Amino acid sequence: QVQLVESGGGSVQAGGSLRLSCATSAFTRTAYCLGWFRQSPGKEREGVAGIYTGGGTTYYADSVKGRFTISIDNAKKTLYLDMDSLKPEDTAVYYCVAVTAPGYTFPDLPGRFGAWGQGTQVTVSS
Repeated sequence: QVQLVESGGGSVQAGGSLRLSCATSAFTRTAYCLGWFRQSPGKEREGVAGIYTGGGTTYYADSVKGRFTISIDNAKKTLYLDMDSLKPEDTAVYYCVAVTAPGYTFPDLPGRFGAWGQGTQVTVSS
């Protein structure tokens, strides 16, 4: 079965950087798309960055474009999110997701085709 384990969250001041990691058994063999969502209390879960495993095409939310970078290390079977120039509004729980449905379009919620990590807290102070 698909399993994902996240790490790398923490607390930083505005302008700082963090790298989130997601070790996943649902790599290119089974996943159509890998990505990151985030959710703050009282807010909807939003797609932050996604990458299609077939060709490497990426998606970034406008709010993080130019600051966040999504990547895959094939040898380590790990998905990364490099976050630079962090802002207080980036504070959220970040979840990695593996989507197994061809035709899926990030940042749609994947429904039953999504396998989620447990989430990792990112806190950015001003």
